[in-house]
Amino acid sequence: MNTARPIALGVNIDHVANVRQARGTSYPEPVQAALAAEQGGADSITVHLREDRRHINERDVELLAATIQTHLNLEMAVTDEMLAFAEALKPADCCLVPERREELTTEGGLDVAGHESRLRHTCARLAEAGIRVSLFVDPDVAQLEASARVGAPVVELHTGRYAEATDRNSRAAALRELQEAASRAYALGLIVHGGHGLHYHNVQPVAMIPEIVELNIGHAIVARAIFTGLETAVHDMKRLVLEARHG
Repeated sequence: MNTARPIALGVNIDHVANVRQARGTSYPEPVQAALAAEQGGADSITVHLREDRRHINERDVELLAATIQTHLNLEMAVTDEMLAFAEALKPADCCLVPERREELTTEGGLDVAGHESRLRHTCARLAEAGIRVSLFVDPDVAQLEASARVGAPVVELHTGRYAEATDRNSRAAALRELQEAASRAYALGLIVHGGHGLHYHNVQPVAMIPEIVELNIGHAIVARAIFTGLETAVHDMKRLVLEARHG
């Protein structure tokens, strides 16, 4: 009997909003993208409401929360503005991430160990609103231990070092780092997710890590959707993830 833990696929649709914002139009519609992603097998929908609103905006998040059939994972920085928005909206999940205005995408994990007091308060505040909190962290033992101390139930391991590796040895080393981090996080009682830079050619080794129960992927899926359509692109990624986990 195959006793592998289930694994879920969250689909980030920020890049659909990027296309809309590039021309300042009302389309493509992120809600339509989310519904197509769900038809393709997405287990959740992720969006990042950034301070500068460069892609996703409040209207998008509110419509998604009211429309999607799975659940919403709201990525956000640890600011009073974002906390107040999350408390009012009450998405199922909030993933706390570092954020800098000049970055193209989120670079590096949250420094939980350096901001324990602030993050302990934030986790408690979101939990009080009925929101499950995830911390986006590098696969580093100190950050994982700090995540457990501040009361976050979930960590999302930053898979960027693995995804961006340019040779076999560095990729293997980065994968071992993820495997060891996932094992340590699980031992600490944390639920383990993963994401950043994963695509159709590198996702399976990460999906095989038994402690990881959710992968969040956006850019690769939206890029493939240009050629295949979003529902098919999500279906293809979901198949790869499930094949890796269950054989």
